[in-house]
Amino acid sequence: MLKIRLQRIGKKNQPSFRVVLVEHTFRPQGKFIEELGAYNPKSKQKTFKKERILHWISKGAQLSPTLHNMLVDEKIIDKAKVKAWKPKKKTEESKPVEKVAPTLAEGEVGVPTPETSVQDVGVDTQPKDAASSAEGGTGEPRPEDSGRE
Repeated sequence: MLKIRLQRIGKKNQPSFRVVLVEHTFRPQGKFIEELGAYNPKSKQKTFKKERILHWISKGAQLSPTLHNMLVDEKIIDKAKVKAWKPKKKTEESKPVEKVAPTLAEGEVGVPTPETSVQDVGVDTQPKDAASSAEGGTGEPRPEDSGRE
């Protein structure tokens, strides 16, 4: 399928574009079949070969959305503008998570009240030994450590 699209040819920080007819599988900066115009966004200068563009559209060539909107502005084609870009979909991981404190009724499990002690709720009040948590949880010193000082 043939496409009519923009091909960047400008230097760094000096954008300039060609309007080209290209096979849709070719790279954007690759070879093209025919040059159909040019666009310089800094000077807002646009030049199009109207007859050749209309010829290739009649043969079935598709326009890129940006170029379609430019040709509508220049009154080369009489159609409505199309949306040229799509916003990125927000994933559930990138959405901010609202942290809401749970509201538990008085006397419910998980909320210590003056009538209940910490042991009734199920919270372990004993601090873990640093050595036992790092080694895997036995709490006993390793045999090779006992002889060293």
